[in-house]
Formats: sequence, C-alpha cells, structure tokens
Amino acid sequence: MELTVAQCRAARALLGWTAAEVATAAGIGIMTVKRFEGGQIMNPVSVAKIKTALTDVGISFIARGEMSSGGGEGVRFDGSPAD
Repeated sequence: MELTVAQCRAARALLGWTAAEVATAAGIGIMTVKRFEGGQIMNPVSVAKIKTALTDVGISFIARGEMSSGGGEGVRFDGSPAD
C-alpha cells in the first residue's frame, strides 16, 4: 500500500510529531518530509522510510477499499510499537 500525504499528516497528528521528528525517525532530511507533505513527487525509497518510521512506533495504515468501520483510507494508532 502506498502512503498518502493525508495519511502521513494524520499519523504525525496522532503522534504529536513535527516534520523534523518524522525526518529524524526515518533517517531523512526534514525538507524531504515537507516536500512529500506538500504533494511533490518523491523517491519511493524516501516514502518507504517515512512509512516504516511511523509503523515502527505503532501507526497502522488503512488503504482505500480495505475493511474498516469508517470506510475510506486512514491511519490507526494502537499505542505500541510494531513488532
């Protein structure tokens, strides 16, 4: 599943993280996070690093069309890091 800009922003909000904190966790530059959240086309490796960093701290991503009680794409935070 591809990470969307909206999911990235929502995940940051759930965690209370700044773009700088995401960048640090992902091992990328803050401008890379800002460019992604600004809707620019990104290197898939950078997007994967962002997604992995967020998943590692407990964020789950819901793809459009996946089963969820609310319907559309989104994020879920279970409060514990992924194994």
